[in-house]
Amino acid sequence: MTTPNAIDALAALAQESRLAIFRLLIEHAPDGLAVGAIGEALGVPSATLSFHLKELAHAGLVSSRQAGRFIYYSPVLGTVNDLVGFLTENCCAASGSVCATPAPSRGKRAAPRSR
Repeated sequence: MTTPNAIDALAALAQESRLAIFRLLIEHAPDGLAVGAIGEALGVPSATLSFHLKELAHAGLVSSRQAGRFIYYSPVLGTVNDLVGFLTENCCAASGSVCATPAPSRGKRAAPRSR
């Protein structure tokens, strides 16, 4: 992932509705959800939802597919993994030690690290 790609992805997620949409889609990965189900789950009007999905797609964070009359959006897990890798690739490089990257929390806040 390049710096401009990371900036695009982070900028797309730096908005409350888009972050909520993305997190909902992550819960339903890899299949995703129909646009109507996303709007219903989050209470986002159709026109607003369309705008936010376009922004997430432009950043490469979601993809869409047509299935009959419905459009489904899914998270692009490769982009998510690339972004996390980009953000952590130099972890602990200055200290010369090996980082023990904690596992992602499942909705719980991580305890502060002791120094």
